[in-house]
Amino acid sequence: MKPTQSDPTVQPVPASVVETVDAADTTLSNPRWAVLALGANLGNRLETLQGAVDALGDTPGLRVKAVSPVYETAPWGVDPGSQPSYLNAVLLVKTTLPPSSLLERAHAVEEAFHRVREERWGARTIDVDIVAYADTVSEDPVLTLPHPRAHQRAFVLAPWHDVDPEALIPGHGPVAELLAALGHEGVTPRADLELRLPE
Repeated sequence: MKPTQSDPTVQPVPASVVETVDAADTTLSNPRWAVLALGANLGNRLETLQGAVDALGDTPGLRVKAVSPVYETAPWGVDPGSQPSYLNAVLLVKTTLPPSSLLERAHAVEEAFHRVREERWGARTIDVDIVAYADTVSEDPVLTLPHPRAHQRAFVLAPWHDVDPEALIPGHGPVAELLAALGHEGVTPRADLELRLPE
């Protein structure tokens, strides 16, 4: 009688392979930290924001590492009462995508949720802005980095500070100091609402 053999198709995964897979986030093409700001003031705002978080999380070469609390904010750059209020949040992501590809993905997510670009600061189903990409400083008109108005917007600074209290905006200084100077007027925490990290 032959000794029983273990099934040759079931073998333990070598530890070196496990380590390689686990390290992929940090070794694949030198991933960078980026900060994305989300905003929505049309339709089911929270559902749309969560959909955008999940869509970004499904992006090859991108991992959503932190999702801020949700804030409700007055629309920027328009007459009071002329638009519904926004829900805003900030994501910290780690990505191997270059800034141009990350921008393409942000625009694709906006299009998936029927973002319409008819007027500056118009109402929108979703807005996905790249606020910062590592320490990159760029005057490229297609994608200016860091975002040229982020340091003036409490609806970006407040949630960003929540997920990264030590954050700096290149050329402008610590987010904490910028937020303290601006104050929280028109920016209200919504503790009753929550966004989840992608599964």
